[in-house]
Formats: sequence, C-alpha cells, structure tokens
Amino acid sequence: MTAVEAIQAGQTDVVTQARRRRSFAVISHPDAGKSTLTEALALHARVISEAGAVHGKGGRRGVTSDWMEMEQARGISITSAALQFDYRDTVINLLDTPGHADFSEDTYRVLSAVDSAVMLLDAAKGLEPQTLKLFDVCRHRGIPVITFINKWDRPGREALDLCDELSERIGLQPMPLTWPVGVAGDFHGVADLTTGEFVRYLRTSGGATTAPEERYDASHAEAEGGEDWTRAKDESELLLASGGEFDLDRFAEASATPVLFGSAVSNFGVRHLLDLLTELAPRPAPRPDADGKARELDTPFSAFVFKVQTGMDPAHRDQLAFARVCSGQFERGMVVTNATTGKPFATKYAQQVFGQQRSTVDTAFPGDVVGLVNATSLRVGDTLYAGKPAVRFPGLPSFAPAHFAVAHPADLGRVKQFRKGVEQLGAEGVVQVLVSDRRGEAAPVFAAVGPMQFEVASHRLEHEFKSPVRLDRLSYNVVRRLADPTQRAIVNAGRRSEVLLRTDGTELALFAEDLDIRLMKRAHPELILEPLLAEGGSTAG
Repeated sequence: MTAVEAIQAGQTDVVTQARRRRSFAVISHPDAGKSTLTEALALHARVISEAGAVHGKGGRRGVTSDWMEMEQARGISITSAALQFDYRDTVINLLDTPGHADFSEDTYRVLSAVDSAVMLLDAAKGLEPQTLKLFDVCRHRGIPVITFINKWDRPGREALDLCDELSERIGLQPMPLTWPVGVAGDFHGVADLTTGEFVRYLRTSGGATTAPEERYDASHAEAEGGEDWTRAKDESELLLASGGEFDLDRFAEASATPVLFGSAVSNFGVRHLLDLLTELAPRPAPRPDADGKARELDTPFSAFVFKVQTGMDPAHRDQLAFARVCSGQFERGMVVTNATTGKPFATKYAQQVFGQQRSTVDTAFPGDVVGLVNATSLRVGDTLYAGKPAVRFPGLPSFAPAHFAVAHPADLGRVKQFRKGVEQLGAEGVVQVLVSDRRGEAAPVFAAVGPMQFEVASHRLEHEFKSPVRLDRLSYNVVRRLADPTQRAIVNAGRRSEVLLRTDGTELALFAEDLDIRLMKRAHPELILEPLLAEGGSTAG
C-alpha cells in the first residue's frame, strides 16, 4: 500500500505512519559509487525502470540525485539531494550526500535529518579519509550505520581484510549478513547468512535493469558454487565465531554494523540492502528539542530545516527549503510558526522531491522530508511548529572555514544580480558570507571549508544569476570566534588579522597563522578568542 493509499484508507494515525518511515543517508568517499547505489536502490524499488549513470550512460536518463550541471559534468556529488519512494509497505526517505570533503558541512546537516546511514566502501580501497570523517559525524550523533562493500565485480581486497579494518580502525564490530561467493573481480553471488542460501546473480545489459537472482538451498549450494561457495562459508563462519553474529541492539547503539557485499553498477546485492533497511533500520523516534526534552511523535506538527536550495527548477528559479518532519501530521496549506523569527509561514506550496523532479505533497509524517517552495524567509536550522507551546530544535552549527576570498562583481552593470546571488548562496550555505568594516558590504568575503566551494559559488553566480565574479584569495589560515565584540579594534589593528561578521551574527577573527594569535595575546592578554566547530562535530583548536 502506498502512502497515498494508506491516507485514503484512513490509516493516518501519526505513530502508525511514522513506523512505516525509514530515513537514511548514504555516505562515502568520492568515487565509491554513491550516486550509482542511490539510483540502483530506486531501480529495485521500481520507481524508475532503467538505470543510467550520471552522464546518461548509453543514452539513458535514469532519475538521478546528481542534477546540477557541475555534478553531471564532473561525475561527483556537490549538493545533497532527497529522494522519497515507497518500497513494499515502507516509505523510504533517502538523502544522498556530497562525497567530496569540501562539502562536509552540507553532509553534516543532512546527517542531522536521518535516523541511520549506509556507509559505502570501495572493495579495493576500504576506509578512505572522507569516509572516516563522515563516520565520525555518525558516531558523534549516535547514528546506526549499515556497511555496503561495493564494486565486488572489480579486483579488490580480501573480504576478511576489509571487515578487520572496520573493527581495527573505527572500532565498529562487523556483522556480515551476506558474504561474497567469488573473490573481488570474479563475483558470482552471495551467501545469504540469514537463510544459508546461495544467491547467484545473473548479469543484465550494462546493469540497466535489476539483476535476476537464482537461489539454491544449502544442500545444493556447494554443487552450484563449488570451491567459491566453500571458501565463502569458511570465511563467514570465521568472522561469525569471533563476535560477528548479528545483534540488533548493538546495531541500534551504533557499536556494530551489518555488512553486505555487492556491485551497485551491476545491481548485485542492492535488494538485500533495501530489504535490510526496510526490516531493521531505525524508525523515527522522539527528537530532543533545544532544552533536551523529547518531542513525542504524536504531538502537534514540528519540523526543522536542514537545507535550502535554489536552481533545481531553472524555469522558475524558486527556492526550496528541505524540512525533516519530527512530530505530528503535516498538511499542505497549514500555517506554522518559524521559531527563529516568531513569524507565521504558510505551507501552500509543499512538494515531495525525487531528485530534481517534484510533485505536490498534501500530507507528511515524522521521518518524511518535505520541500517547501518559495521559502525565502527560511534559513538552515529554523524550526517550524504548529499550535502551542512553542518548540525549537537545536540549531545546526557552521563549520570553521579554512579558505577565504573577497568577491567582486566582474560586470559592474550586474551589481544588483551579484548582491542577490551572494545573499542566496549564503542562505543555502554554499559558502559562508562575511562582511568587514575594512571592506564594507560591497565587497563580501566568501569563507569555505574547501576550495571547491568557491568554484560552485562562482559557477552559480555566473550561470544562475548572470553575474560573473572575481575572487581575490586572502592569506588567512586560522580562524577563531571573537567572544567580546568590544575587542574588535584589537584584532583589526593587527598587520595580518581582521574581524569579519558572519550572517548568523558570529564575529570571526582571522589570522595568517597561529604565531599571529600568540603574539597578539601576548600583547593583549585580555583578548578572548574561542574555537569554532570543525568537521566531525569537534572544535578547531
């Protein structure tokens, strides 16, 4: 039964509907196959009929999460995306995330809106630096993680070595639910450790459609799988005997991870992952508000905005705010309150998002992601609620930027468009926008976690707002928060330092290097500088 059919049948009990929701993110290092897996999941859920790579493989255009022009040109994920679809009796809210380290801030925000995560590993590379950073965010937030070891159809490492790496490098006990039959690069299928069956996959042309499966019970598996089956059984039993038996409680408390093997590009093993998410992934639960009090699922509607995006529909150039529903029932047209401003917000234009495609959504429940159109008054971290008393969820912090550049309009005849574009990029979090007494508002400073954010900002200003920009890099490498605004003059008097104001009201003190901070504090011991949040939820000292 689809979500619409359930509503029509009168099954609108909030708690019942929340139990049907699974909201998760896919995290990985760049090039691990994240967007391919996202598309393969949609294919297995039968919401698309044919898979195509980001570049339109073989002339096909599957519904993909990488919809931006730059993403399609480079074959990487630059912005997060939301996909919602039904699978059996479950409503899936899948949030695809940028894999590139320069966009970690966007990923952090997405992870605040999900109940679990799929950690995608390349069979040849295992745990890579960006994967480790993203897992640290999951650990920090207590998010349960499912591990999918991808690209088993290509040469790679030993399955046991990859599982050992999970326990040795990140302290996560692997609990295999499937095990590959055949070494990496010679992939025949998997041993389903929950049933004892051998699942053999049959290839399709270019992996365009779901891979047919042949199942053999234990009595016939050895005859069909030969030595590869025997090896798979021996290796998996070794891991199970050393503490790898599946334990739902350990998964829920994020101390152990179910492990599956597959090939997203060939659609091998993807159905196992989708079934696991449906059966075992956490359901939406009461979410703590800013005071630490849990907001029960059946209380009046509440949600928080974790992403703002423009440019998804070039024909209309509207702005879409992604909100995770935390409690109650959302109904399109309801008027809610923005806890940040205290002002009402009308939800007349609400949409369900599937990549770049949209459709009107009339009702949503805890765990769902709703796209609110023309939401120019909403910002990342805002809480929306209905009724009384007021509720506010914890805000989403901004990361400590490491790169800075002064932005100038290249065409002085397009200053109005430049200012509008800069305001929009700041609202979305594409870059942090800073202003200073030294330069004035006409020359904003872009601050970024990684330099590729500058490329995205420049590209969007030129192509969406028709205002080419010139960026002059600044030589600052260290940033702190200025705790006392009255001390601004001290920092601004430095030869290699200045204070800039971020749009959230935070005063950032920028320095060329740590030595400049030490010298300034020696001369002004009363100066109070505090660290900012860095990647993974830690602070930048």
